[in-house]
Amino acid sequence: MTPKNRERAYEKRRYEEWQARLAQKRAQELRLRRRLAIGGGSVVVVLVILAAFLLVSQRGDDDDATTTASSTPSASASAAASPAATSTAKSTCPTVDVKAPATPKQYSKAPAKTLAEGKDWTWTLKTTCGDIPITLNGAKAPQAVSAMIQLTKDGYFDGTPCHRLTTTGIYVLQCGDPTGTGTGSPGYSYGPLENVPSDAMYPAGTVAMARGDAEDSQGSQFFLVYKDSTIGQGTPGYSVIGKMSAGGLDVVQKVAKGGDDGSNGSAGDGKPNSAVSIRTASVKG
Repeated sequence: MTPKNRERAYEKRRYEEWQARLAQKRAQELRLRRRLAIGGGSVVVVLVILAAFLLVSQRGDDDDATTTASSTPSASASAAASPAATSTAKSTCPTVDVKAPATPKQYSKAPAKTLAEGKDWTWTLKTTCGDIPITLNGAKAPQAVSAMIQLTKDGYFDGTPCHRLTTTGIYVLQCGDPTGTGTGSPGYSYGPLENVPSDAMYPAGTVAMARGDAEDSQGSQFFLVYKDSTIGQGTPGYSVIGKMSAGGLDVVQKVAKGGDDGSNGSAGDGKPNSAVSIRTASVKG
């Protein structure tokens, strides 16, 4: 083989290796998206597209990669490298001393949206790490709020864990699944989406419904935003049902301070190191 041919063969092999790594990165991103689908009805939440992280990590994996892989650093990429250390953090909350029901309640269908009566409701989550008062907006999200009212009054959330904390890209604590797996539901799913931010911005204090890929896959799972987050940009988005009080936000931020265990397959997404469960939930209008 001539030197020129050897060089071409070498370049071809390098290109093929880079393509294989790129395909692996894309597969990882797809798995992450599925894992993050903030589950409602038939399964799962959402949320983060770590494009900047993937682009930077492509370059980091192969110093010989072609110039199509960006080497420009970004804030999200930098943040993605640090959360792994949070898995050893000490709990910032008291030990959980409640248990989820062995057999979660199931329902045949979602309640009528008229249950919310088009008004504000005070929803209080008494957790093992402190109380989280929330104002539910029955006028802007009547169907979702009606569902939460019904489930709360029936004790559905009592004893249930907040099973997921995301600390990279988006900043949310996810609760509402009695199974603690992220796949639980009340037996029904519903739509449509309501009160979705047009700019995909969910400010700290926002409470929104989790869902699967379909817009009508909302169920019982919800997420509490503890730091301004852009979520689901370019997608249908998520129904905003209310807002935490300042004191409630402090509780969620306390949980977030303990970090996550990375058990969802990537640093910055897993179970909260500071385990927290809902003792009881109550609602009044």
